[in-house]
Amino acid sequence: MGRVIRAQRKGAGGIFKSRTRTRKGPAKLRALDYAERHGYLKGVVKDIIHDPGRGAPLAKVSFRDPYRYKKRSELFIAAEGMHTGQFLYCGKKATLQIGNILPIGQMPEGTMVCNLEEKTGDRGALARTSGNYAIVVSHNPETGRTRVKLPSGNKKLVPSANRAMVGIVAGGGRIDKPLLKAGRAYHKYKVKRNSWPKVRGVCMNPVEHPHGGGNHQHIGKASTVSRFKSHGRKVGLIAARRTGRLRGTRAVKDE
Repeated sequence: MGRVIRAQRKGAGGIFKSRTRTRKGPAKLRALDYAERHGYLKGVVKDIIHDPGRGAPLAKVSFRDPYRYKKRSELFIAAEGMHTGQFLYCGKKATLQIGNILPIGQMPEGTMVCNLEEKTGDRGALARTSGNYAIVVSHNPETGRTRVKLPSGNKKLVPSANRAMVGIVAGGGRIDKPLLKAGRAYHKYKVKRNSWPKVRGVCMNPVEHPHGGGNHQHIGKASTVSRFKSHGRKVGLIAARRTGRLRGTRAVKDE
């Protein structure tokens, strides 16, 4: 019987929990209400702040409560070009301006959006990391769905009532600069979670990892592994449809 491998230990949490003490809070769109569904609301950007463990800056936006005499402060992921003192408009009748939030059904095709909802009213789930964006590809008024191109290149059909912020997420180009030294990687992951440094499986003993052992550091078996293997065996390329380099020209079909 081998040892419990690192991938299995991660599931239980423990020392692998995310570091959240210094985080500024969950970055979400406004809760979907009557005002956003039928008109619009005006908010003002009070501050743009750094959130530890997140590559993108956050914007503190102040709204007047539509139902009570009070102010509501929201934490949005900042779009590139956003500034303090800027007015933001949220709702169906909002204009197509950087930082405004409106249903993707109201946007023209080719619009770059970020912090897009996956399900209506989930307050933003897709294209949220620094420099990322999704593109509105096409609308289908009969079914009430919109096709969007995600940062991965995949195309996805989402309901046209889903909201998104116009523009791309701020903080782009973050990964263009190399980390260069271990100290920077240490501090980067120190504030995220315990996922660095990673010990390679091939340099372990056979008891600790399926790739361990042998007189030279080599895997010694195929790196692809079945979807139905036990958890301690699932290392490498799990249930890979294909492996290797993408070779030759591929005709990209626009759906």
